[in-house]
Formats: sequence, structure tokens, C-alpha cells
Amino acid sequence: MAWLLARSTGRSFKLRVEDLDRARVGAAGDIAARQIADLENLGLDFDGPPMCQSERLDVYTKVAQQLKDRVYECFCTRREIAEAASAPHGDTFRAYPGTCRNLTKAQRAAKRLVRPPALRVRADSAGQSITDLWAGEVTGVVDDFVIRRNDGTWAYNFAVVVDDLAQGVDQVVRGGDLLSCAPRQAWLSELLGGDVPGYAHVPLTLGADAGRLQKRDGAVTLADLATVGYDAAAVRSLLAHSLGLADFQEPVTMDQLLTRFHPAKLPRTPWVYAGITDSPT
Repeated sequence: MAWLLARSTGRSFKLRVEDLDRARVGAAGDIAARQIADLENLGLDFDGPPMCQSERLDVYTKVAQQLKDRVYECFCTRREIAEAASAPHGDTFRAYPGTCRNLTKAQRAAKRLVRPPALRVRADSAGQSITDLWAGEVTGVVDDFVIRRNDGTWAYNFAVVVDDLAQGVDQVVRGGDLLSCAPRQAWLSELLGGDVPGYAHVPLTLGADAGRLQKRDGAVTLADLATVGYDAAAVRSLLAHSLGLADFQEPVTMDQLLTRFHPAKLPRTPWVYAGITDSPT
């Protein structure tokens, strides 16, 4: 979907390897290489070399330092946040209630002896609107969100904004489950002196139980699918069919899909992937 939107609008298509969690457990390189190879086998091409987040840790540190007084340490556990955020604050509810926002220097020092802190950025419950290609205008209240977790890993909402600005991204295409993150990221883009990109949040691919797609749902990688007779061309046909761009098992090229593609004609509901056991031939 991202490739089709980029190419149909004359944009370049950038590849980013979001491997911060994988780098933490030492599993980034092999997985990224396999995923890039899969994308290329499907017929996707990219402009410029891939950007790997695991190679940009110093960049994230420098950007966080630029935020200065807006960043503060947070010692809350997820359970503590959930319990505090469930209580009403005036007429609104906040995802993060600001528990650690105004701790004294002595209080922070005492809490560091118990557990390492995460870093949050002070947003002061700012309101932020974004424009999505399908959802239209979406407005959200930006709470003080985490930019670095307490295990030292830079958070998704922070790293992707820094990377979008570095790569000159003006359209973000991703799954609809991340639509609620967009106001936070747009707010941070402006805080860092950048422009807010356009957004296009697409319906997810779900498993047979209508939940998030997982390995238990059957063959989901090109290597898995090859064992049941689905080569890259057959997988491309399957994906095109899920978007209404090809008949079932119709052979198609990426160039053909590009001529058939129009955002207004795309499905607005998730695609349920029930697994594959039989060869397309």
C-alpha cells in the first residue's frame, strides 16, 4: 500500500528498518535482511539505502537533549499509570496523569535507587489535529508521552518522528491501529521545527480469529508460503486480491497494480487472513 501511494503520487519511497527492540536483544541484522529480501522479491523498489534505527542511537540522544526542560524522568509502572489514569481529572481523562512531572531533585534521586527512569516529554495536554487520507481530520489531546523507556530503548513515537524529519517524509502510511498515535507525532514534529506530514492509516490484516495476525495463523512469511507452493508472484497476487486490485490468483506485476490503484476504491475494512494450506496451482 505504501509503495502504491508513493509511486502513484510521484513521491520517492524510503525504506526504514525499525529495529530498536531487535537490536536490544541482538536479533536485528538477520531479520532485517530477510525482510528486505522479501520486499524486493515481491517487486518493491526503494529510493536510497535503508535507514536503520539501531544505527541512529546517538542522533536520538542529541535530539532529546535539544528538548531540554521539556523532558523529565518518570518512574511510574504501567500498572500505576493505568490506576491513576482511570480516575477523572476535571472533565477530561489523561493517558498519563503527570505523576512524576514536578518531582523535586531529592525525590528523583530517591526513586532512581528503586528503578531506572523512563523519559517523558512535557506536552501540557496540547490539542493537535492531523489529516488522514481516509479518516479525515483527527484531533487528539497530547499527554506527556514516553520518548525513552526505562530499559534505555528509544520509544516508537519519538524515533519515527526524528527519522521522518531526517528523511524528509511528507506522507506516513501505516496500519490503522496507529491512528491514535498521529496527534502525538504531529505535535512533536512541530516542536522539533518540522512540518506535519500527511497520514494514511490503512485497515489491518487480521488472523482467522479477527485478532492481530500471528505465526499461529499459518504461513505468513515468504519462506513459510513457499513450503505450500506460493512463490513471490502468487503472494503478490494474493495481496492484490485483498485490496480489490486483482482477481483471485490473477498474475499481476507491480506496474499493472499501479495502473489499477486509486485510494478511493480501496477496502475500508480489515482483511481476514485465514491461512493457506493448498498451492495456488
